[in-house]
Amino acid sequence: MEPLVNTGDSPVDLVLTVENALQQLYYDPDMEQKNMAQRWLTRAQSSPEAWHFCWALLGPDKLPEVQFFGASTLHTKISHHWGDLQADQHLSLRTQLLSHVLHFSSGPKMVLTRLCVALASLALNLIPQAWPQPVADLVRAIQPEKDPTDARGAVAASDTQVTQDIQDLLPHARCLVLLELLTVLPEEFQSSRLAQDRRAQLRQALAGEWATVCPLLRQLLQSQDSPEAVKERVLRCLSSWTALGVALGESQGLVQDCFVALANAELFDTAVETIVNVVSQPDCHRCTEALVGLLPEVLRLRERLEAAAQAGDMETSHGICRIAVALGETHSRVLLEQVDQWQNYLALVNMILFCTGIPGHYPVSETTSSLTLTFWYTLQDDIMSLEEERQALYLQVYREVYFRLVEVLLQKSHYASEEEYASWTSDDKEQFRIYRVDISDTLMYVYEMLGAELLSNLYERLGRLVLSPEQAAAWQDIEALLFGFQSIAETIDVNYSDVIPGLIGLIPRINISNIMLADTVMYTIGSLAEWLADHPVMLVKILPMVLQGLAKPELSVSSVSTLKRICRECQHDLAPYAHDIIRVSQDVLMRDIHKSSQCMWLMQGVGFLLSSLPGEAVLGSLQAFLSPHIQRLDTLAQQQPSPSNKLSIIHILGLLSSLFTTLDINRHAQSLETVVPACPTPPHAPHNPVVVVLQQVFTLIQNILSKWLNDSEVVEAVCGVFEKSVRTLLHGFGPMVPQLSAMLGQIYCTYPQSSALDLTRQMVHIFAAEREFFAPVQDLVEVLTSATLAIFQQGPRDHPDIVDSFMQLHAQIFKRKPDLYLSEHLDVSSLFCCGVMFLKFPEEGTVRSASLFFTELFPRFKDIPAVGAVVLREGKLLVQTLLMAVGGEAPRSLGDHFSEVLFSMNRNCLGLLAQWLEDTLQDPTFPSTLVTAEQKDTFRQRLLREQTNKHQVKEVVKEFSLLCRGQQGGGYSTQQ
Repeated sequence: MEPLVNTGDSPVDLVLTVENALQQLYYDPDMEQKNMAQRWLTRAQSSPEAWHFCWALLGPDKLPEVQFFGASTLHTKISHHWGDLQADQHLSLRTQLLSHVLHFSSGPKMVLTRLCVALASLALNLIPQAWPQPVADLVRAIQPEKDPTDARGAVAASDTQVTQDIQDLLPHARCLVLLELLTVLPEEFQSSRLAQDRRAQLRQALAGEWATVCPLLRQLLQSQDSPEAVKERVLRCLSSWTALGVALGESQGLVQDCFVALANAELFDTAVETIVNVVSQPDCHRCTEALVGLLPEVLRLRERLEAAAQAGDMETSHGICRIAVALGETHSRVLLEQVDQWQNYLALVNMILFCTGIPGHYPVSETTSSLTLTFWYTLQDDIMSLEEERQALYLQVYREVYFRLVEVLLQKSHYASEEEYASWTSDDKEQFRIYRVDISDTLMYVYEMLGAELLSNLYERLGRLVLSPEQAAAWQDIEALLFGFQSIAETIDVNYSDVIPGLIGLIPRINISNIMLADTVMYTIGSLAEWLADHPVMLVKILPMVLQGLAKPELSVSSVSTLKRICRECQHDLAPYAHDIIRVSQDVLMRDIHKSSQCMWLMQGVGFLLSSLPGEAVLGSLQAFLSPHIQRLDTLAQQQPSPSNKLSIIHILGLLSSLFTTLDINRHAQSLETVVPACPTPPHAPHNPVVVVLQQVFTLIQNILSKWLNDSEVVEAVCGVFEKSVRTLLHGFGPMVPQLSAMLGQIYCTYPQSSALDLTRQMVHIFAAEREFFAPVQDLVEVLTSATLAIFQQGPRDHPDIVDSFMQLHAQIFKRKPDLYLSEHLDVSSLFCCGVMFLKFPEEGTVRSASLFFTELFPRFKDIPAVGAVVLREGKLLVQTLLMAVGGEAPRSLGDHFSEVLFSMNRNCLGLLAQWLEDTLQDPTFPSTLVTAEQKDTFRQRLLREQTNKHQVKEVVKEFSLLCRGQQGGGYSTQQ
């Protein structure tokens, strides 16, 4: 794209260039050309020439997209470059802009709207000194019933052309133009970035104009002669002004007119939106009388609501429900406090209850009921927050309502018939699942109101259905009641409920004839796992059902997750069932009944179970359980690599990782009130069963790596086995450290991968401070560091994952065991320089890791001679790099990471930082030509003052970054 302005360019040439750029932007298939045109047009809008060429682009002979760009440019100039204009130019600009608004009154609509937005922005710049009452002036100038010659406030007295333009417009067209202007003015105010005092000044000025706007809107909405388009625009205009916080008392009559407009089918949707916007304003509670006055208006819609629901008119029922919920939910506390209105508010609550139970299955035949669910929480919360006497009164009043709500919610949670449900799309099923989760949350809130009586009610109903000899109950009815129990038990402590034993007794007697019912049975059992831990005698009734479900693929998720929860919560009481659980788990794993993720859950459950067995039994049970999987792994290790073999190897290694995540015999010891040593395990103590198994399969794992070392997924899976073991066993993993350290070094030197670095970081965290393991960990760190630095010499950009993990590893070393840097085999200088280089990378993860490295390094620079030497030598380079990044070379979103490093330097080497800042900031062009010497000096002084407040350092750096980018005060402070 050519430069914005060439010497000798005429205005006509510049307009032509803009049109060509727009043509390129809209129609060129080459994305690079489109982006280039976009960037050029953005610069063009900011140029001084834009004040002139924008008018030419609005010519009647131009294409709509060209005219739109002209109008948008005008808005950009007025909103962001207002200071370019002299005060004596303001009136002529206002007149010229109003003239163009009138010329585009017949369209295109997008151009008219943009011009109105520009005029609104102009008005906001002129209020109150230069244009005290823009709304009143515009209404006087354009209002159909008024004489257009009375336009002196809106246009220059000498400009008869605008007056003529107004006279030439039909009343209908004048109405639409005026309403468009009145609509966009509050919207432009809301979207403008304004200082707080200026925003308050403008809000007050605009609120004062409502006295002019409201009568006009009422007149147009009530008039029989007003076309539907005008009435619709009136409604939208009211919505716009409502956002300003116009008091409900000042617009009560107009809002009542909106309720009248609901009878007009063409205006229904817009009227609903407007009423909802009005009553949803939190400030409405200040106008209690007006708010209470809306209750009868809403209640009068009840009959229409019921008729619409009966007729299947979802649009009407949905709209009326939105109004009722908006009033009830936003102002429930205020309306509850109007004791003399309790019957009206109760009627509104019952109206919302009707909406909750509206006929049909969500989301296939109705979408209204979901709108009401939050209301029930709000009402319950507000009732429970009242003073004790009034709370007791309302609990009595609304008790019956909430019991009916439970019936409605359970009915709405019913599955459709199997045939109908099978016809639903996957999206419908997912929406229904989420809807049931919302119902579940609502039932939890209802329990806060009704307490134990709710569980008793559910239990009695379930008992009648399950034990009734007369006729078999529909499975949906039983499923819904179990769903209700599960919803409450998931989050509420039901340990003291006297109905849970009865429920446990009922569950095995349920005739499970449907997969959805079976699923809910499983989840219900899972939700009672904590109760079962306190009542282990009941496990004998429940556990066989779970183990039976485990063998059914269609119950995979629910049965596996339930068994895992039981094994976690009840592990110390499962010894009598351990054999059966392990046998069934082994069987389903070998038969590949479950998907990989469920297999991992199952292994975690078995890990919990094995952790609770007597110490002498754990190793034997573990070896027997793993034997088939290890044999399979051995067979795969001897075969030639193939995609199917790879997946099987990764799966089995994943099983081991999942098992070792939860298998911790120390947890069992702790539960028996045995003190778990915080120090390393004594040398002669028996090895942890996991360690024994790992030692037994170590050679097998090495064989696998010998064939799959170049495959990052297999290596990651191998490292995952050890990482999960380290995390779980902590010091108990110690006997494996020498072997594993040697293997990791061999792996990494042959084929460097980030997973080896991540595992090493865990080992440093736990074992580097132990004398017994210091040497192998030190050797491993030296080997990995040397190999990684060799990679970086060839180009680190190809290994971003290794860069991240490497920096995090060394940050961990600085944090846990900086003595490792006393070794002469660690090249601290190269590490430092790599860190500086990585700060320049565009990826946030890399910058975050490098910043963490430096943040942990500086507290150690006085203690470690090699670190101190490199800081003195290379510290200035680091500061230059940080300032260049802050000054514009890095995205602003990374600024907090650079601030962390500067803060660490400020706390630990203040004098050096002060000198480096002074040296680097002396260059008048560094880090940006947009900052002055005074601004740089202010930044330096403010930064050096902050040695304890990290948040303040981030703010100082952020403000300096904006200055360097030329964005401070330009309306871009929230952009990246």
